[in-house]
Amino acid sequence: MRCPNCGTEAEPNARFCARCGTTLTAPQPSVAAIGGTAVSDPDYAYSNQFGERLDLPEPTVATRGRGTTGMEYKIFGTTMQTVVMELDPGETVFSESGGLAWMSGNIVMNTTGRGGGLGGMFKRAISGESLFMVEYTSQGSKGTIGFAADFPGKIVPLHLGPGQEMIAQKDAFLCAEKTVEVGIHFRRKLGTGFFGGEGFILQKVTGPGVAFVSLDGEIVEYTLGPGELFKVDTGCVAMFEPTVSYDIEVVKGFKNILFGGEGLFLSTLRGPGRVWLQTMPMMNLAKALAPFMPTSGGSGGNSSSFNIGSLFNE
Repeated sequence: MRCPNCGTEAEPNARFCARCGTTLTAPQPSVAAIGGTAVSDPDYAYSNQFGERLDLPEPTVATRGRGTTGMEYKIFGTTMQTVVMELDPGETVFSESGGLAWMSGNIVMNTTGRGGGLGGMFKRAISGESLFMVEYTSQGSKGTIGFAADFPGKIVPLHLGPGQEMIAQKDAFLCAEKTVEVGIHFRRKLGTGFFGGEGFILQKVTGPGVAFVSLDGEIVEYTLGPGELFKVDTGCVAMFEPTVSYDIEVVKGFKNILFGGEGLFLSTLRGPGRVWLQTMPMMNLAKALAPFMPTSGGSGGNSSSFNIGSLFNE
């Protein structure tokens, strides 16, 4: 605690400043009654007395901004994030089918084959993506709509200029303004397609407009110079600029392959351009959880089986 008059650091529980004599008042913690238990946590404080109104704390706002069409957005949360948008009458955003979390009553849905017509639908079909996109338009008054991540990580807003592109991992796209185009990016090299962890398919997002992508875990950004090379676990590649060259190489060394625990292949990212790496790829988490999941004939007489891979492929 510091003296409000001279700024001197005071001893714990001191009543007066040792330097100027100012009376010190200890800061009172924010205390909330939760079922009769006092909680001293200013980030979680709210009033919850018996028989009275329940007021939950406001969620953390990670970032906020505005799109090219006037759409305003806020991204709430830290590890399980949600993007909430305010749409003026006539404004439209879109997402892949199944991406909606909530919306106000004046938002109208329209399922469409947006993105290249039948050709775009065919590409999404062979890549395992949803065949359709869903457009959401506010009618009559300002509307509210929210899209939530389905995995712990970060929702990243991409403010794209006309023709500006970004390449992201498969299934990263969450939602975007109607001016944004979302397409399929095929890796050109055969080896990259077979061993890159996501097949031949990535997602390409093209501006103008704001698009939102959902990435796994924490995100680390690097800027690679011309010819500069990064070697990355295949699942940790979240997103990169189209100027970056992506490929796959075999791990060198017989002992490294057998005992290194990193698999046979690594992704290579060669500059120039920026890359974004994710710390908790979904499949890595699935592998870590697999030994703890019940299997047929397991302990405790549990004869039911559970496929951990299916948990992350719904």
